[in-house]
Amino acid sequence: MSANPDTVLTTDLDIDALRADFPILHQEVNGRPLAYLDNAASAQRPRQVIDAVSHYYGSDHANVHRGVHTLSQRATDAFEGARTKVRRFINARSDKEIIWTRGTTEAINLVAQSWGRPRLGEGDEILITWLEHHANIVPWQIVCEQTGARLVVTPMDDTGQIRLDEFERLLGPKTRLVALGHVSNALGTVNPVHHVIAMAKERGVPVLLDGAQAVPHMTVDVQDLDCDFYAFSGHKMFGPTGIGVLYGRESILADMPPWQGGGDMILAVGFDETVYNELPWKFEAGTPNIAGAVGLGAAVDYLDSVGMSNIARREATLLEHATRVLEEVPGLRIIGTAPGKAAVISFILEGIHPHDIGTIVDHEGIAIRTGHHCAMPVMEYFGVPATARASFAFYNTEEEADRLAEALVKTREMFA
Repeated sequence: MSANPDTVLTTDLDIDALRADFPILHQEVNGRPLAYLDNAASAQRPRQVIDAVSHYYGSDHANVHRGVHTLSQRATDAFEGARTKVRRFINARSDKEIIWTRGTTEAINLVAQSWGRPRLGEGDEILITWLEHHANIVPWQIVCEQTGARLVVTPMDDTGQIRLDEFERLLGPKTRLVALGHVSNALGTVNPVHHVIAMAKERGVPVLLDGAQAVPHMTVDVQDLDCDFYAFSGHKMFGPTGIGVLYGRESILADMPPWQGGGDMILAVGFDETVYNELPWKFEAGTPNIAGAVGLGAAVDYLDSVGMSNIARREATLLEHATRVLEEVPGLRIIGTAPGKAAVISFILEGIHPHDIGTIVDHEGIAIRTGHHCAMPVMEYFGVPATARASFAFYNTEEEADRLAEALVKTREMFA
């Protein structure tokens, strides 16, 4: 079985019809049609997701797992049905391997505290890369402080790719976990995760992938990857904020203690002893984000209807076009030029601070991200305080990329 079965198999998506599904795209900002090019920070929601969340709140809302009345049963069915959709989407073996979290960040913290803290000791090593988002750095720094373990960082090269020779050298007898991003949020680099996982597996080292920037844009099959943990967020894949997923290999999750205690993660509670719930609920203390899960399930349905291979092809076309027109802007330098990239372009304009760039192009109705993108070590490596970043989704158009290039030319003229 493969993940993300495409229900539409064509290279010619009807972009106008797809854009019609996203109400927020059809507005003006500063008197110009909105060009939303900040999808790596948070993608927009189709009406199918908005309607699913609205229907849940309007018709089905009740707490899950705890009631015998009809609304509670309907809410539970929708909540657990969304878990099944996610499991199929990433081709996990069992619903028990799908843990609801608030997002990628919480998922990584869960692994750090529940898997890492009981197992790591003085001199143990966690191996990450220079490309990581802060969410895949800081949790490991915290657990290293708690346990005496050490954080080891794989360097990258000037194109924004990790140095595989250095990774292999650093992957040593003290390595207890490898954690890296599937796709760099700052540069768009698609990391060679199959190769990395294979090297780690040869040494018996488990691997966590931060998949926040991968799941919305390409087919992800956790069985094919053979990773042990995979974390991602709903809001980057056209779903609600405040909902995310930790995939974990069932045999590993079963051996991990709960991270948080409270309701729903228990089977029995007494003052002398508490019996924890089964997977996946052992890791889901308290009332969950039910509406978020329902919305994420609807987002999975939507992505399946478009087809992940279609999305990947469309975004590759957008990346090629946008790269070409931006490279023609005088004084523009693209940061991150790996041959394998997602549709993310980080850049600087000579002599102009990225925050000024972002403000000026906003006056043209164009939304881009400026700053360090929660990847300050990447900025340090390239010797820049920040970059401007345009990130594309399948609903974007070549015309929007052209408008960005034109706005950047105007920006250059203003600072001439």
